[in-house]
Amino acid sequence: MSWKSSCLLRTCRLLLLVMVFLPCEVTSLVLTVNGKTENSILETQRGVQASLECAVRNHTRDEELLWYRENGRVDLKPGNKINTSSVCVSPISEKDHGVNFTCKLQRNQTMSVSVVLNVIFPPLLSGNNVQTLEEGKDVKLVCKVKSNPQAQMMWYKNNSILTLEDNRHQIQQTSESLQLTIAKVKKSDNGTYNCVANSPLKMETLDFHLLVKDKTEPFPTEPIIAACVVVFLTLCFAVLARRKKIMKLCIKEQDPHTGTAL
Repeated sequence: MSWKSSCLLRTCRLLLLVMVFLPCEVTSLVLTVNGKTENSILETQRGVQASLECAVRNHTRDEELLWYRENGRVDLKPGNKINTSSVCVSPISEKDHGVNFTCKLQRNQTMSVSVVLNVIFPPLLSGNNVQTLEEGKDVKLVCKVKSNPQAQMMWYKNNSILTLEDNRHQIQQTSESLQLTIAKVKKSDNGTYNCVANSPLKMETLDFHLLVKDKTEPFPTEPIIAACVVVFLTLCFAVLARRKKIMKLCIKEQDPHTGTAL
């Protein structure tokens, strides 16, 4: 019984020594971004400024911090690296949506905290909005859209809901575009097509103007070539047919005194 007590006592002493000499920074050093120790999402608006602050808690010495935008290192001023460090994104644009910022401890870069920007902005529309083509051709109207939250998309014609024909109209939609394909356009397809994007923030419209021209008759090259060949052959046959008569006229016109004496 005394042996067991002695063994337990030695074990407790050993654990106490380990706890005393264990570096405090290993057990208590904490990295935060905007006060959060875990990866997070920062919701922000387009056109405003976003500030991100990284800090080391419970440090026993000065710690250098690093910032990364996606995989690219962010240049920091000398006074903005030790123990606390801030980066500012201004002004926020739609291009910053989904971008990841990461703060790391310089001497142990496995210790890091990230924040992803969730940029809220109304629909932004673009596309080739004027097209002219002949009857019978196919046309594609592509309305490109950027929006967060994602917008509901729809095609109108002359500000009225577009009536789709199964054999001629086709609509394809992705998160970045709304495409209208019209096969074998007719004069009745002339008009203004409205790409409408509706989000909880705002409704936006982009007009596409379609002008259908009369079908141009192709230049009749084959008949012209055939006619030229016929004319050429006719002239050749005419020359051959009159060859003897032409030769006789040439002989009569020769000087009789130019003959060769025997």
